[in-house]
Amino acid sequence: MNNQHKYIILWLFTGCVLIYLMVFIGGLTRLTHSGLSMVEWTPTGSLPPMNDADWQVQFDKYKTSPEFKLVNNSFTLEDFKGIFWLEYIHRFLGRIIGVVFFLPFLYFWLAKKFPQGFLKKMVILLGIGSLQGLLGWFMVKSGLVNNPNVSHYRLAAHLITAFTAFGFTFWYALDLLYPKPEATRDAKWKRIAYILLPAVVVQIIYGAFVAGLKAGYMYPTWPKMGPEWIPDSVINVRPIWQIFLESPQGVLFMHRGVAYLVFGLVVYLYYRSRSTPVTRVQKNITMSLLIIVCCQFLLGVLTVLYMMPLSIALIHQTGAFILFSAILFLIHRVQN
Repeated sequence: MNNQHKYIILWLFTGCVLIYLMVFIGGLTRLTHSGLSMVEWTPTGSLPPMNDADWQVQFDKYKTSPEFKLVNNSFTLEDFKGIFWLEYIHRFLGRIIGVVFFLPFLYFWLAKKFPQGFLKKMVILLGIGSLQGLLGWFMVKSGLVNNPNVSHYRLAAHLITAFTAFGFTFWYALDLLYPKPEATRDAKWKRIAYILLPAVVVQIIYGAFVAGLKAGYMYPTWPKMGPEWIPDSVINVRPIWQIFLESPQGVLFMHRGVAYLVFGLVVYLYYRSRSTPVTRVQKNITMSLLIIVCCQFLLGVLTVLYMMPLSIALIHQTGAFILFSAILFLIHRVQN
């Protein structure tokens, strides 16, 4: 580690951990149907309810929402507290991340601690973080109008922005830790490594679509979807573009299909690394990728078979984060 930049590296990796926690709690909030419990949003946030009167005020606001009217109209105040706290913690952590990023950013900037060219990178991170907060409210707002379900497009945008914030933060930390890439003479192996990243991003987007459309509950079978490989409910969707974007059956089919693609790319990358002139570090990362993608594939199957159990679904989401990180690490080590 470059001692001159060790505090910046520590700060960036702390940011990575906090962003992961933010996504984890966001997933927990979504899976427990807690995300629409707070019907108001302010940039600076507010204190949680401190007494019975405060709780009643928040509960009365929730009663105006479509979710209460159409889904949770039997909720008591105690029921409401259970879902409120998760969403409050999710939003509070988002603001903590903002403080943890902005205050050290000011110090490193004013003290001229950033390496040359790094200030622009940090401004990019600041912009992505701000966008993430705005998209979070933009997503929640879509479930507070008529339909007590958030837009799956907005959910995907919110999630992919979180992964983007994590990816940039992780990459910039790696830039300081490993300033020089490790060259490899196998151009095809390198191309597959580069193709793997957008494939995983597409898979993450389809994971968000599946969650937003609640498609994961539709076919608790594998490898087939029900009794068929490609159900009629997928083939008969019209217009055709809805298969890829709006049909619950279609996006579930795509999510499964892209999973096979990602798995195949990683397996190919691993077997080619055994007979190609790559470095030991690159081989070790590729071996780790194979283990991660196998575990992730198994978790995906279990999530389907057991109808989205909370624990397995959250571990599956964590696996996506680990897989994304490993691919970024590999690309960082082979970049031109």
